[in-house]
Amino acid sequence: MHQRINITLPEKTIRLIDRVAQNRSRFIDQAVKRYIQEIGQTKLRQQLKEESIQWAEHDLRMAEEWFPLDEEAWQQSKK
Repeated sequence: MHQRINITLPEKTIRLIDRVAQNRSRFIDQAVKRYIQEIGQTKLRQQLKEESIQWAEHDLRMAEEWFPLDEEAWQQSKK
């Protein structure tokens, strides 16, 4: 299903669209979908980066807490 909308674009942008696309509506549809997909991926990457930084501190604390026990177990396994 399609819905008609009215948008306002600079003349320069319209000329550019007309130069590269046979169908304005299809071109704008594809451009908007691609833009949203890229923004979504960028936000996901940023969120994963921020969470990994937060978890890194937690993981480091856990490793420091468990290191003596791991060291002791390793020493006992060598006997």
